Amino acid sequence: MLTRTAAAALSLAGTVLFAPTANAQDGTGVGTPDCKGAPQWVQVCAQDGHQSTGSQPTGDSKPATASASSGSSAGPKCTYTKLDPQPPDSNLAVQEGKKQGGRGAVYRVLCPETGRIGVVWIPDAEQAPAQPAIDPEVLAQRAVDSMELVGPKVASPRPAGTYVVGMPMWMWVDQTPTTYGPATATATAGAVTVTATAKVSSISWDMGDGHSPVVCQGPGTRYQPALGKAESPDCGHLYTRASADQAGHRYRVTATSTWTITWQAQGTVTDEGQWTETRTSDQTIAVREAQALVTS
Repeated sequence: MLTRTAAAALSLAGTVLFAPTANAQDGTGVGTPDCKGAPQWVQVCAQDGHQSTGSQPTGDSKPATASASSGSSAGPKCTYTKLDPQPPDSNLAVQEGKKQGGRGAVYRVLCPETGRIGVVWIPDAEQAPAQPAIDPEVLAQRAVDSMELVGPKVASPRPAGTYVVGMPMWMWVDQTPTTYGPATATATAGAVTVTATAKVSSISWDMGDGHSPVVCQGPGTRYQPALGKAESPDCGHLYTRASADQAGHRYRVTATSTWTITWQAQGTVTDEGQWTETRTSDQTIAVREAQALVTS
């Protein structure tokens, strides 16, 4: 099961030169770029990995819907605003655009749904951006696919374990590159190379008893017998009834990991971004009532 907080691809004309995505404090991922004292189109902001800013551009706007690489017809809505004044001839977007021949202009690209901000050269004859020859986010997805990420490697609870109502249960996972991360991979097309890194940021445990899932921010703490009946400090659950009324007399436990993926592109396209994906593992466990010993 995959979810993405960033679009699979942006459809842009000509040469694409993006500034890195900025994250807002409210967690929406749509932020304001920051490169103190530099106009938006200054090359160094793109080349050294810092975000660029400046006065808001004015001029013609071209709202357009970009195509997602998943093939969906409903991609992120992006606005293309013509920069006024235009960058000087020394700007990379201008240089690459003029190599294509004809007349055109540099536009600011803003995609509120994904938080992507950048600049692109659009020929005067074009009414909407066309698909770029190399889309760095497509390369990022290719790099992630090569990692072969899978669901959590659950160490506890174990299907063969013995679990009792009212006894604290400790949940934890083993950490491997493909089940927890970090995992890193690269993908290259032409003169563009994208490096992606993936790491689990949280694991949601559905314990199968109807209670809200337990969300753990880390892998969990391994239980030690010397701890007795203590509760887990960071990832635990307490069953209040036995699993006798469940299918097979067992609870189904589902652990869903959220992977945070960050990527950076270098080469003729400078860009970066982030999205999340999920992977799931499930198993069943038996929970029984404690047996009391009565003596006379």
